[in-house]
Amino acid sequence: MSSNDLAQATQDQTPAVTGIAEAILAQVEEVTNWRRHLHAHPETAFEEVNTARFIAEKLRSFGGIEVHEGIAGTGVVGVLEGDGSGPSIGLRADIDALDITEATNLPWASTIPGKMHACGHDGHTAMLLGAAKYLAARRRFKGRVVFIFQPAEENEGGARVMIEEGLFERFPVDKVFGLHNRPGLAAGSMAFAPGPVMAGYDLFHIRVMGKGGHAAKPNLAIDPIVISSHVVLGLQSIVSRLADPAKALVVSCTQINGGEAINAIPGSVTIAGTVRCFEPEVQAMAEAAIKRIAQTTAEAHGGEAQVTYEHRYPPTVNDPAATTDARNAALAVFDAQAVGVMLPGTGSEDFAFMLEKKPGSYCLLGVGDGPSVHNPAYDFNDAVLPHGMAYWVALVDSLCS
Repeated sequence: MSSNDLAQATQDQTPAVTGIAEAILAQVEEVTNWRRHLHAHPETAFEEVNTARFIAEKLRSFGGIEVHEGIAGTGVVGVLEGDGSGPSIGLRADIDALDITEATNLPWASTIPGKMHACGHDGHTAMLLGAAKYLAARRRFKGRVVFIFQPAEENEGGARVMIEEGLFERFPVDKVFGLHNRPGLAAGSMAFAPGPVMAGYDLFHIRVMGKGGHAAKPNLAIDPIVISSHVVLGLQSIVSRLADPAKALVVSCTQINGGEAINAIPGSVTIAGTVRCFEPEVQAMAEAAIKRIAQTTAEAHGGEAQVTYEHRYPPTVNDPAATTDARNAALAVFDAQAVGVMLPGTGSEDFAFMLEKKPGSYCLLGVGDGPSVHNPAYDFNDAVLPHGMAYWVALVDSLCS
């Protein structure tokens, strides 16, 4: 998940903890230890074997939670029945790390070379486990809570795989909720909004084919590097000249590779990048334009271009009624000035797949100033662990009373 374009909140920068139950605060040391253990032992997409085992063991130790493992390979679901009939709600935490080498030098820094929890999923997991422990011990709600610990949020669409493997058929829910930490947002504050809050995410790969040759005789070659340069520049016109200025669209070329010998013109070059937008018609326009610009530009220079376009994540669209539920739950715990508005951003999130299937809402929890997510120096702020736990508990209390 990208940090640069996550929404910002409109509230002051003073966190509030007035509504957090003493029993939740009493769990903070234990939950902090869980979070730091997870941070020290990161696992990336669909490889979260030890992480999943840790989650399942904790859920079973709380008592009363029915635990299911192996969904989407390493996903874990815990089901807690309340005291009497009522709604069923899903609470989701992502559990995977990133292929980034950590640079924090903290005592609980990653012990796995080249991998780290650089997006705070260790914090998300620990907070949901803490809420599960509290709810299992207290059991003063009606209905059912489904705790969803999802693998592979980073690029690989673990939410989609869980759904394909029958997540909501096996564990029906009326609504589903997600949460993500946000550096730069006041520690302990929260932000909500109905409608589209994060963009859809597509990938494109372009193979530009020319004719290799000696660098001293470019007239005998068809240079795919020159063609690729024109293609990259041409793609910039999609946003500036083809897209409706009132509709968000980001087209980014993020990779260009070609050539081996410094004195030889290669036979082909590859270009890769991403497209982010909120609306299907904008997505369709961008896909068609990328293919057209790449192919016609290559042909104009005597070459060819093959374009592969992949739809990865849909836009994250919050249900208005569920977002009102979520915001009201936060207001029951935090002071009003700590509950703000989430502005749409062009980062992406695979919780979108769950929101396509069920009404629900995705919100932000501020972790204060510090490095952004996906940064080697990032670490989750343990001071907000009780805030996240309290929010989850408040959501259950308000919807399952």
